[in-house]
Amino acid sequence: MPARRQTGYRSGGGGIGVYILLCVVAGLFIFPLIWMFSVSIKPPDELRHPNIIPENPQLIAYQQVLRSESFDFALYARNTLIIAALSLVGMVMASAIAAYGFARIDFRGRNLMFGICLATMMIPFPVIMVPQYIIFQKLGWVGTFLPLWVPAWFGAAFNIFLLRQFFMGIPKDLEESAMLDGCSRWGCFWLIILPLSKPALAVVALFHCLAVWNDLVGPLIYLSHQEQFTLALGLQFLQSKSGDTPWNQLMAAATLIILPVVILFLFAQRTFIRGISTTGLKG
Repeated sequence: MPARRQTGYRSGGGGIGVYILLCVVAGLFIFPLIWMFSVSIKPPDELRHPNIIPENPQLIAYQQVLRSESFDFALYARNTLIIAALSLVGMVMASAIAAYGFARIDFRGRNLMFGICLATMMIPFPVIMVPQYIIFQKLGWVGTFLPLWVPAWFGAAFNIFLLRQFFMGIPKDLEESAMLDGCSRWGCFWLIILPLSKPALAVVALFHCLAVWNDLVGPLIYLSHQEQFTLALGLQFLQSKSGDTPWNQLMAAATLIILPVVILFLFAQRTFIRGISTTGLKG
């Protein structure tokens, strides 16, 4: 009995230690966001002060950014949403179809093709950046949104892998019963697999939205007119156009860009965690 009590005490102490460690790590991640918001509400005469809490907090930097001619937030947000929406539909559908084929359809060379698909994840973007640009230039797509969303309609290796693992956890009896009743392979995919895979599909959609929202390299390479800029490229343009741009305005613009992503994650947090936790590693 004494040994059991001692073991329980140790486990409780270990749980508290892990909780404290997680709080410290979470604080390290959230501190840059707090500092960014703090700088955005500082008046110009306090920008050189290292204090986290401003003495005279103001929202004038947000007003200046929203009225700035160098940073058209509404226009850049619209461009980003257009690219995100077009690429999101293609990414989710293409990745789901490819993952279903790898998970459910038995054909010759399936494992080899899936291995090649996963191997593409090891190719860094700078390796294919120049050939990809030449291809899009030959097609006449440079200077348009097409290079930023059309490739998403061919799927992505990581998303295909994630959805394949989830699909393999769905019992095959559901599909076999439906096919005995006359349902086609496409009907099984559309009516059975996709409705049961909403958590995994939500994870793929969230990951892709974050990638498109924060993408700077793609718009920097393919977009040439300010009317086409995305939020990330617009922020870079605001910073580089004039070297005397106040830090509070830059941080205010960065806060406006990050705020929709934070709100999206807060609303989709349960679905996101559920999708990650229910995606198995079998196969």
